Amino acid sequence: MSAKDYYEKDFYKELGVTKTATSAEIKKAYRKLARDLHPDKNPGNKRSEDKFKAVSEAYDVLSDDAKRKEYDEARNLMSSGAFRGFPGAGTGAGPGAGTGGFDVSDIFRNAGGAGGAGGFGDLFGGLFNRTGGQTNARPRAVRGADLETEVRIAFNDAVTGVTVPLGITERTTCPTCHGVGAKPGTSPRDCPVCKGTGLTTRNQGSFAFSEPCTNCHGTGSIIDDPCPTCHGERTVVHNRRLTTRIPAGVSDGQRIKLAGKGEPGPGGGPAGDLYVVVHVSGHELFGRSGDNLTLAVPVTFPELALGTTLTVPTLTSAVSLRVPAGTTNGRKFRVKGAGVQRKDAAGDLIVTVEISVPQRLSADAKSALEAFAKAQDADPREAITRALRSRDGAAAGSSS
Repeated sequence: MSAKDYYEKDFYKELGVTKTATSAEIKKAYRKLARDLHPDKNPGNKRSEDKFKAVSEAYDVLSDDAKRKEYDEARNLMSSGAFRGFPGAGTGAGPGAGTGGFDVSDIFRNAGGAGGAGGFGDLFGGLFNRTGGQTNARPRAVRGADLETEVRIAFNDAVTGVTVPLGITERTTCPTCHGVGAKPGTSPRDCPVCKGTGLTTRNQGSFAFSEPCTNCHGTGSIIDDPCPTCHGERTVVHNRRLTTRIPAGVSDGQRIKLAGKGEPGPGGGPAGDLYVVVHVSGHELFGRSGDNLTLAVPVTFPELALGTTLTVPTLTSAVSLRVPAGTTNGRKFRVKGAGVQRKDAAGDLIVTVEISVPQRLSADAKSALEAFAKAQDADPREAITRALRSRDGAAAGSSS
């Protein structure tokens, strides 16, 4: 891809974020768009597929701090007109050639020897995936794109860990033509416009741009008899299945990285990474706070006043819990080691006792409660009663 192509692409606009967006904001925007545009959700929708590719390309650059820095620097440098009026630029024998034989378009060809470390070649090389002086259409080996998928697991599985199957939709080299794009037994021919280089050069202002040939779309070749499988696209959409282990203690929304499990790299390059976003279903009894599990247990007033022994469940068994006499409502008890199990440590189960107030009372129960209220001589609101008496006494004194 030429420098001009990257200059004209606004990756921030593709993701719908501002240039100052944080990594978290970029990730959130990408994940929403990727879910809405994913080929599995929009089968046969070419427009959604193209948008999905554009969004993935934008995220690939903006999610990588180094790539994002290079991209921002390139756009700022080029949009500022830094190359306009460059000494000798735009004159001479060829497009963009200077009086001393200097061609500004060489900057974007990433001529490695001239610039040295830290030169223009270093600035644009990582973005445009070009090697020094390379103008042929055959791409060099580059890293494959990162992929993202989602999986939903049960609450218990998030606590103990589980192995889950994953379904990945990706683009891979066509198995029929092996990436050539032509029908087996035939071959592409060199593009007559770019002579098989895949690039054309044109002037723009004071400098020249090398950009993909519009006649062959930058491939350097014309396919007269397309492959019946990929129809000349050289790649096909492929559904891949694999399994992975979700570790114990994973939390809802956590993103797990599977290195090298992403899209295969073009030209034999290394595969990208696969990110698995885990969604955890809720539990009818248990909640979670970090590595601790939480459980609310309803109890009666007599049980708190007189004391009792409760049998409470854990995720794997049941335990007995002694509640001493005079326990207050909302008190928490800790069951050691009954929470999230990790290799080096385990969380606890936090049990909270909560008084359950009956909505209806039998005649006997009502009589018993009334008898208890009469027999109860302690005032549960002693401080409030004292304050009210003090206020009433002060009011009576002032009126006299």
